[in-house]
Amino acid sequence: MASIEKRKNDDGTTSYRVKIRLKGYPQESATFGRLTDAKEWIQKTEADIKAGRHFGISKRHTLNDLIDSYEKSAQHKVLKSAKDMRARLGWWRTKHGGKLLQDITPSLVAQSRDALNNENITVRRRGEDGSVSRVPIEKKRSGATTNRFLAALSTACGYGVKELGWLERNPVERVSKPKENKGRVRYLDDAELPRFLAACKKHNDLYLAVILSLTTGGRQSEIMGLRWGQIDLKAGRATLYAGTTKNDDARVLSLVGEAYTLLLERAKVRSLTDDRIFPATNKAKKATFIALRTPFIAALKEADIKNFHWHDLRHTCASYLMMNGVSPLEISKVLGHRTMAMVSRYAHLAPARQLEIGNALAKTLGVS
Repeated sequence: MASIEKRKNDDGTTSYRVKIRLKGYPQESATFGRLTDAKEWIQKTEADIKAGRHFGISKRHTLNDLIDSYEKSAQHKVLKSAKDMRARLGWWRTKHGGKLLQDITPSLVAQSRDALNNENITVRRRGEDGSVSRVPIEKKRSGATTNRFLAALSTACGYGVKELGWLERNPVERVSKPKENKGRVRYLDDAELPRFLAACKKHNDLYLAVILSLTTGGRQSEIMGLRWGQIDLKAGRATLYAGTTKNDDARVLSLVGEAYTLLLERAKVRSLTDDRIFPATNKAKKATFIALRTPFIAALKEADIKNFHWHDLRHTCASYLMMNGVSPLEISKVLGHRTMAMVSRYAHLAPARQLEIGNALAKTLGVS
């Protein structure tokens, strides 16, 4: 049932206050300057309420309700990054969890974006006993990190729009995102590479893992998670199955040179009870690569290499491919990138190739 109340405003104008009361639904109200607009709103709103399309429901659910529902969904549970997603959504819970969804406006999200940018971050520190704790440091979040927090909220709100019907529109979509840098590119140069490999040779597992990373461009988790069932020594390749990579795409790693030779030797003495290339130790049953952290750091120190992380072995692979004239498209296939944007960061390493392409074009055009 709807009612319209005609009102006389202080400035002499007339307005129409509308109230809709339907059994089983909360009261809805609005004010209009024209009677025709008020009547149209009544007709549309009553129809939407009865059809379940009216978003007055955003006045009855909080952001915590939405996040709770999203985190229980299959859409969330299948994410490889579900743990990180929950941590980022935890920030939104702390700041705005008790607010009604109607109050999670683009303006509020923009203010939160600025707060994220200005907060000091925490870093993970591993103690001597293997325990991990988070320690605050005097450093602000990067634009990329802030964008991940925004993306987490956007995912939950998108779920609220499409699956629950609790929101009419995703408020995060209307908020500008911080700029991100092009990404860190650190690779071993011609002087560092032989020093580092020589230091790694003192630890068999480390050397094999490093050689595999350098020659395949595989991610740390992909290399350390390899199992013998994925290895085809006759064909000289390792298969990363769909669902096991970062972007869930299947990929083939070529086993060449010393990496192939070392795998061939290891296959002769492999464990009968553990089919992993790098069987877990007692101290690292769940995350085998942790066992290589100490020797990896020791090798870097011995080789006098600064500011280098395991993931930079992947950058090293890509950088040398680019410098040897391999096309960006081919590099993206090797590394498993879906877009060329990630590969473009290495373009400056192949100026000779760009000159070669330019000369070929000039020759084709007949202006060389």
